[in-house]
Amino acid sequence: MRCDERRAERRRMVARQIAGRGVSDRRVLAALAAIPRHRFVPPSLADVAYDDAPLPVGSGQTISQPYMVALMTAALRLRRGDRVLEIGTGSGYQTAILAHLAGCVFTIERLAELAAGAERRVAALGLANVRYRVADGTLGWPEAAPFDAVLVTAATPDLPAPLLAQLAPLGRIAAPVGDLALQELIVGVREPRGLVTRAAGGCRFVPLVGRHGFPDAF
Repeated sequence: MRCDERRAERRRMVARQIAGRGVSDRRVLAALAAIPRHRFVPPSLADVAYDDAPLPVGSGQTISQPYMVALMTAALRLRRGDRVLEIGTGSGYQTAILAHLAGCVFTIERLAELAAGAERRVAALGLANVRYRVADGTLGWPEAAPFDAVLVTAATPDLPAPLLAQLAPLGRIAAPVGDLALQELIVGVREPRGLVTRAAGGCRFVPLVGRHGFPDAF
């Protein structure tokens, strides 16, 4: 996959906002430099697509700040053959980053209009290793489990039990956990003794709506 549009802007974003803030995983840096973020925001926001900020993408959802995308992706320690479950497809930007790095991505979005747009954008980049589902993401994708990594791109009050159950041995999970005002990025590994977690910094995401998330009252 090659995209020459706004390449200089992507390189500046990676150097200043991501590598400059401590993310050192070379594969993650290369993915952020390769995927054209401006294609995943409304055309009116293309000129600010590489700013260090989340942006609205419609339906009350956002595309995450580039640094947060990089931080969460790096936390998963992805390998080329990994099977990844993404909860919250959104505009498809994070999906494209995961697809660039992993073997296969299974992504779930509860809003059909967002999922359809994301599928078009990701396919336009030639990334064919993504499977899409419109459903309650807090339930995961049981028939496709186990997963080497799970990424939750919306705030959840706790790590959803179905997602933990679908982690492979030594599988990794990253999710923003907390209340609606502020969350902590929690990174976990399913080790033989159980799930081992660490806190990786404060963050703020839109709520994860579903049976094991927040109620649909927004």
